[in-house]
Amino acid sequence: MDLNCDLGELEQAVFDGTQEALMASITSANVACGAHAGDERIMETTIRQALRHGVCIGAHPGFPDRANFGRLEISMTPAQIAETVCRQVDALSQVARRCGATVGHVKPHGALYNLAARDAGVSRAIAEGVARWRRDVILVGLAGSPMLEAFRQAGFEVAAEAFADRSYEPDGSLRSRRLPDALIRDPQVAAAQALRIAQAHRVVAADGSELVLQALTLCIHGDTPGCVQIAAAVASALRQAGIELKGLPPMT
Repeated sequence: MDLNCDLGELEQAVFDGTQEALMASITSANVACGAHAGDERIMETTIRQALRHGVCIGAHPGFPDRANFGRLEISMTPAQIAETVCRQVDALSQVARRCGATVGHVKPHGALYNLAARDAGVSRAIAEGVARWRRDVILVGLAGSPMLEAFRQAGFEVAAEAFADRSYEPDGSLRSRRLPDALIRDPQVAAAQALRIAQAHRVVAADGSELVLQALTLCIHGDTPGCVQIAAAVASALRQAGIELKGLPPMT
């Protein structure tokens, strides 16, 4: 099981030791590419931290909307989505190359991710944008959603993703961040959810119903309050259960 984290988004966390502490627990880092958050200095610092800890590096492109952290849907045509995704992953790749690193996966961010999970046209646009850059990468998408099939049809290997620190709706979508129980802030509750997903391929939705989730990678958000403690608890619970944590390596 891979344990990934969205990083390079909060400048303070990048430089105050929070990200460095997170790296000790995770196996893959999804690095913001400068559109919804981040810049070249933050990208480079995050990549170098990942390299020090043996963490696999991926791109985390989102809607170009820094004011709303890429978490609000904005109106863009498929062509515009493909173009911004291509620009973002290429920008991160250039920074990674200077650091001697390789970008091995791409995971959309925020509203772009959630929109792609229910709109195959958006998923195809994301895949088209990545394909203009490279095809030998893994695309990460929501477990059980149509976006995975759209990515496969575009010729990409995929990694189905579930979330340790987010609540689910009965249809398998993520609970809106506008609702107070959308985030799981208790490290032990997050660890229990991660373990249930990894072992039983199940998660309990917000209404108490049970969902089947086949996931290859689990996400912890780097901007969730207490994220360092959450990541440590999740990693510890998985390892104690005999589950090997292994990153999403670059394809060869």
